[in-house]
Amino acid sequence: MIEIQRIYDEKIRQSGYRVLVDRIWPRGLKKEDVKADLWLRDVAPSSELRKWYGHERGKWPEFKKRYFRELQGKKDDINIILEKERQGKVILLFGAKDVEHNNAVALKEYLEKRRGKRAA
Repeated sequence: MIEIQRIYDEKIRQSGYRVLVDRIWPRGLKKEDVKADLWLRDVAPSSELRKWYGHERGKWPEFKKRYFRELQGKKDDINIILEKERQGKVILLFGAKDVEHNNAVALKEYLEKRRGKRAA
């Protein structure tokens, strides 16, 4: 099972393997305050894609297409997450204010599609 949570939410202390999936460290948080088991910054969108998107909801469908293309070249990072999921719950942590349109939401969708292809 894969879940997503905003890193600034207090309920992060839930059990599960917590993976920070942002390229940039969350503003205002110290490393010891973040309860992440792993920081996979390279699974985050490229700086160019992140800047292009700028959290403009109208760009969301195109952002996902471009991000999914980038993820195709990050098989090692994707496999780490999928392997941890086989062992139990994985929580993808993100810092964006928009909880419905961010890289963690897109990454979860991508991972679930990959998992489905592996099972078939």
